[in-house]
Amino acid sequence: MANNWNIPTWLEKEVRERDKRCVYCGVEFTPAKVSKKTAASWEHIINDAKIITRENIALCCCGCNASKGQKQLSVWLQTTYCLERGITPNSVDSIIKQAIQNGQ
Repeated sequence: MANNWNIPTWLEKEVRERDKRCVYCGVEFTPAKVSKKTAASWEHIINDAKIITRENIALCCCGCNASKGQKQLSVWLQTTYCLERGITPNSVDSIIKQAIQNGQ
């Protein structure tokens, strides 16, 4: 997974150590060769590529990232995708809960 998002090396390392599973659905990451859907991808929790902070950069599976797209977090959490997978404001990782508390 190449870093094309201008994420500094120290932050990339920190996020990779923190996010061992998808921050949304909790699936364990797999190599893209095994399954592209469950491979790790960079996520901007707030959809703004200029916000490169530990509070806004996370790793999620490609399936969740593709589904969320440019949707605001609170809107995406109400989609069929999330409902079908049991992804709720209570089930997501703490970094996402923090974003929700901050009004995302």
